[in-house]
This record gives sequence, structure tokens and C-alpha cells, in this order.
Amino acid sequence: MRKITLPERPDLAAKAEDAGFTFAHMHGEPYWDETSAYQFTLAQIETDLEDPATELHAMTRQAVDRIVGDQALMAKLGIPPAHFDLIADSWARNEPEVYGRMDLAYDGTGPAKLLEYNADTPTSLYESAAFQWQWLEDQLAAGVLPEGADQFNGIHEALVERFKELFDPNTDIHFSAMPDTPEDYATVESMAWAAREAGMGAHYTDLNKIAISKNKQFLDDQDRVIGTLFKLYPWEDMLADDFGKHVKDSGCLFIEPAWKAVVSNKGLLPVLWQMFEGHPNLLPAFFADDVAEALVAGGTPDPAVADAFGRVADQIRAAHVVKPIFSREGASISIVEGGDVTETSPNTDYDRHPRIVQAYHALPEFDGFRPVVGAWIVGHACAGIGMREDRSRITQDLSRFKPHFIAD
Repeated sequence: MRKITLPERPDLAAKAEDAGFTFAHMHGEPYWDETSAYQFTLAQIETDLEDPATELHAMTRQAVDRIVGDQALMAKLGIPPAHFDLIADSWARNEPEVYGRMDLAYDGTGPAKLLEYNADTPTSLYESAAFQWQWLEDQLAAGVLPEGADQFNGIHEALVERFKELFDPNTDIHFSAMPDTPEDYATVESMAWAAREAGMGAHYTDLNKIAISKNKQFLDDQDRVIGTLFKLYPWEDMLADDFGKHVKDSGCLFIEPAWKAVVSNKGLLPVLWQMFEGHPNLLPAFFADDVAEALVAGGTPDPAVADAFGRVADQIRAAHVVKPIFSREGASISIVEGGDVTETSPNTDYDRHPRIVQAYHALPEFDGFRPVVGAWIVGHACAGIGMREDRSRITQDLSRFKPHFIAD
């Protein structure tokens, strides 16, 4: 794994405009940055990223099966008691999942470590699936990349096949996001593009224009009944507002399904550690309330987790990350080293939520930036990656997207 300086395409601005990539620059800085790219070997991709991410996804499904059968555990994950049955029934009915993005720490040498799994509303899909592939083709044609260079990017094709697998031809699917959010719209349109290619009918409607019929069905902005809805709206928010109380009786199939509320949730991380302690791609993680006393000199954790915590106590006390069970773009996350908070996100939007404690694992540093690998899961397998990098040790909303390529 190397970071290689490369010339930017001379017509980059025009290409971004033609593609509708309106957020290639944000907040006065480039979001898409192709002045350099990350180079991987094929072995690094296949052995260190693709296979482990696919295995981790299978492990998360085992964790879901455990969580939905334990109401106390669902409560720890912040699921409102009124919706316990909705989550459990969604899993029992095997409501289908389409996609998710695992954020991995990887430096090219050791096992990739799972930092978190956004399995409900991951963005950066367009950049990963489409624009970085265009970059690869253009830079190969220009002779900038070595002949035979490739990219781990079968995301779009995998999405097309997933829609074909799940739905009959001509099935109408609605796609929805909040208005005036270009990044969200790009993700939604990327999904709709794949659905159309798979032979589906794809209809967009703003989330805030969805209505409820007298028959308790969801309606789009043209009063059409919504039978299947891809919604870029987190389940934790939906279950907490008025929208959520109508889900159960709506007859609507949701993408992603309701059971993803316990996967796109940092409470998943301590459950995974409990079930697969010592797995090379996991970091030790615990619910903060379970180990609060243990993080104070002389304290003792809850007896149920005492043994597990004791095996990694020195590692956790030396450095750990405190994360809310719900958080986006690094918000409300802190790094604690030697008992002192050494870095924290300026965004405190998720401070109200319970927290987990996860062992700190340093991201590699290249030219003052720290990359995170976003491993895209489509169906049940890893289909590609996207790279984001940040100057901060906490990847936040001002991170940059970087293309990657494979060349041995």
C-alpha cells in the first residue's frame, strides 16, 4: 500500500460537471482529490481486504441473530422498546439487505481492523462505484497509470445483480433522501441507476414529501403507493419520529430493512467482540457503562464482562476511543490516551446517546493525511473499496475521497 503522486486530469472540472458531481469541492477545499492515489497489490486487496470484509459481514449476521433474541441487548443498542418486535420480525422474515460500507484501518501490512459498519445509510457510493472508475480509465488511456493497472471496483455491477436477485423485472422501487443534499442524492441516484439497469422501475421522491394514506400506506409526492422504498434516512431517526409508528402496518418493504438498525450501530462492536473475541480483524470493544469502573484505577467492571475486559485491560487503558452508539462523520467521538482526552470531534450532535469503548488503533499516515478504507458490501460479499483520508485522527465530514488502483 503506497500513496503515489499523480497528475490531475486537465479536464477534471468539466468531467465532474458533466457527471453531476456537484460536491467535488466542498467548504472551500477539494473533496475529490486525484493529485495522488493509493496503490495496492492484488494480494493486499484479495487477502487483506476483500476476504476479511466478506467474513466480517457474515459475522455481523450472526450477531444480529443474537441481538434480536435478547431484548436487554436491543435496549443497550438504543432500540425503542415499542419497536423491538418490528426489528425482530424484520429479521425473522429475512427481509433483504442490499448494501453497506465497513470502515477499516489498514496500513498494507497487518490485518485490517474494523472501526465501524455503516450498514444502513452509507454515502460516498457514487464516488466509489462510478467516478473513481472513470478516473482509472482516463488515467490508463493517458498513460499516467502503469499498463494493466486495475481497481477493486465491481460495486455497480454487484448492485445490478443484487436487484435482479431480489426483485422481479419491472418492480417499482421508490428512492428517497432529504432535499438539497447533493451527496445524499448522488448515493440515491447511484442506487436507482443500478435498479434501472436491473430492469426495475425507479422513482425518486423527497423524504419530506412522503405521506400516509387513509389505508396506512406510504404515498409519494404524486400520491402513488410506495411498495418498496430505498430511504437514505437512518433507522434510529425513523424509529424516534412519527414516521416510525406507521412502518409496521404500511405494507412497505424497506431498503435497508429494519433489522439493519442493530448493524448500523456502534453497539454492534462490543457484541462482535463478545462473540468473536481475538478475531484478527476486530478491535476489543465494550459498552461504556459495563466498563466505566474498570477505566478508573482500582475499579472493577461488571462481573459479566470482567474476564473479557481483564484480558485487554492494559490495551484499553493505554488508548481507546469513545463512540456514541449512533454517530455520523466522526461526530461526538473522542480519543483517550493514558486517561486523558487527546482528541475529540468538534461536532457534538450525538452526545446524547450511550457510548461504547473501543481499543485505539492508529491509522497510517501519508503526507499528513490518515486514510480509512471503505469496504463496500453488496448482498453478502465485498464488491469494492473507496478511500477517504483526513488530517485528523478522527475521520470527519471534511475528509477527502482518494482514488485507488492495483498494480503489483
